[in-house]
Amino acid sequence: MNLRAYRRFLTVTRQFLPLLLAYARDRNRFLLFGRSRTVSPEERRRRAATLLDSLLTLGPTFIKLGQLLSTRPDILPPEYIDEFTKLQDEVPPADWAEAEGVVEAELGAVEDVFTTFDTESISGASLGQVYYAETEAGPVAVKVRRPGVEDLVEADLRVIRWSLPLVMRFVGQARSFSLETLADEFAKTIRQEMDYEREARMLGEIRENFGDDPRIRIPTVDDERSTGRVLTMEYVEGTKISSVSELDELGVDRTQIAETLQRVYLQMIVEDGVFHADPHPGNLAVQEDGTLVFYDFGMSGYVEPYVQDRIIDFYVAVANQDTDAILDALVEMGTLSPEADREVMGEVMELAIADARGEDIEQYRVQQIIQQVEDTIYEFPLRLPSNLALVLRVATVVEGVCVTLDPEFDFISVATDYLRDQGYLEAGIRQFFEDRADELNQAAQSTIRTPPKLEQTLDRIERDDLRVNADIEDSDDLLQTLAKRLVYGMVFSAGIVSTAVLYAFSTVESAGVAAGGTVLVAGLLYWSFRDKSGIRAQPQFTRQSMRERDEMGGEGSAVGEIDLGEGFGEAVVQGATDEENPGTGDVETSESDGRST
Repeated sequence: MNLRAYRRFLTVTRQFLPLLLAYARDRNRFLLFGRSRTVSPEERRRRAATLLDSLLTLGPTFIKLGQLLSTRPDILPPEYIDEFTKLQDEVPPADWAEAEGVVEAELGAVEDVFTTFDTESISGASLGQVYYAETEAGPVAVKVRRPGVEDLVEADLRVIRWSLPLVMRFVGQARSFSLETLADEFAKTIRQEMDYEREARMLGEIRENFGDDPRIRIPTVDDERSTGRVLTMEYVEGTKISSVSELDELGVDRTQIAETLQRVYLQMIVEDGVFHADPHPGNLAVQEDGTLVFYDFGMSGYVEPYVQDRIIDFYVAVANQDTDAILDALVEMGTLSPEADREVMGEVMELAIADARGEDIEQYRVQQIIQQVEDTIYEFPLRLPSNLALVLRVATVVEGVCVTLDPEFDFISVATDYLRDQGYLEAGIRQFFEDRADELNQAAQSTIRTPPKLEQTLDRIERDDLRVNADIEDSDDLLQTLAKRLVYGMVFSAGIVSTAVLYAFSTVESAGVAAGGTVLVAGLLYWSFRDKSGIRAQPQFTRQSMRERDEMGGEGSAVGEIDLGEGFGEAVVQGATDEENPGTGDVETSESDGRST
């Protein structure tokens, strides 16, 4: 395993080294020193395309990593996010002989287990591929783990872990935090996706939670024909949720489907605590009667009760448009630094709420807020703990799907109605009054306790017995920086004097040595006065800007599909008709399929 990991490390380094050097030159034109470089959006998009090609070249693990990165605006600029949403599992299916070996090792001879079995895969992806088969109970979809993928993934995970310290040298502190959580989350997620027994358990648990909901259809698992490497499920047909024209032909209400989708995910996260974490269009379909079908539960997770409570607080605050409560909830969840500028972040939240409501946002307003952020903080204070990463992925991808169905979809209105129906808004109001009553009680007690303490303090002042101990908090190392500059300045001044004296009274060589040392110190002094890089923020695509870009026919129209092929969603919808490219599923884009931040 280690030998394979070392070979993969060399391969990965060869693919990524040119880009890493380019990023290093962005910070220092001459790698170790020099001014930073300004990178245009066109250059970032070109680099994103190059990185995308590298991920595809490196194979399954890195394709999955790119798909996960496509939902992480806390790590990548918008040009990379936009490019990575095009990333598909474009991996040719393994030979049937290899897949057959997996099926027979897990279940026995194929002809003994299944009535019929189509050896042409209807969906091929990086970790598994899906086949159509039939049993005495009816048609099924058989998901088979790709032969040999386990060893490759484990080797690649070691490479990613080894490479992380190097990559973190090229990013700021906030993104370093996000990268560390991303690496941990990715290793956990990809191992879980390869465990089909876990997928069957998660599917069954979520299916049970929606057993009485006629709006939802989740396939059943054939337990007798399922193991850790083979998963046999009910074959459920439907129209891919992003096929807007086909949905219109069916006569279904697309806005109602979007509302159902959001309410389902709110129930999963807020109430049930277990959720399907991969809601891209390839894993969602709609039947003729408007029933919403879910496929592929390989990526799924649990929400801790504490996080559920904080998410509820967040949604209630959003429903009430209480920016202070929103920021408090984000701080308690660990996604916002307590030291963040609340005034600026409050304006950011107001803009995000307006965009979630589908309101038009003046572009100068976006630029104004971004400028405020750059002027008031060195690093963007948003970060993403690992226990919230999948939740963010769900929120991001579901938003893209809902906007595909209805470009004017109002997320906040639907969430507010859901919270009201479940009684969370009323509970929040009661909690508000209880908190205010507690604060009033504490204020009354403080009013009683303060006069005696004030009198004691005045007595000590009168006796000259009052001492004040002050601890200077220097989290940004400002005092250390100031001291460093003073030392450099004094050494620089001394160097100038020494160089002049040596030049006048000694040899040119000795003066040259002194001059060289003086120049070096001058460089260090100059470097210490350089401004920190800041967040170099660029406005992410709001829903309004996405519409404007689509109307103008600009390049890079939003694409909402991230992981077509890992489940059998697109196989059910597209596999039977995709004659030109069987097994991969075709890639559909929608003119309004976008994401707002």
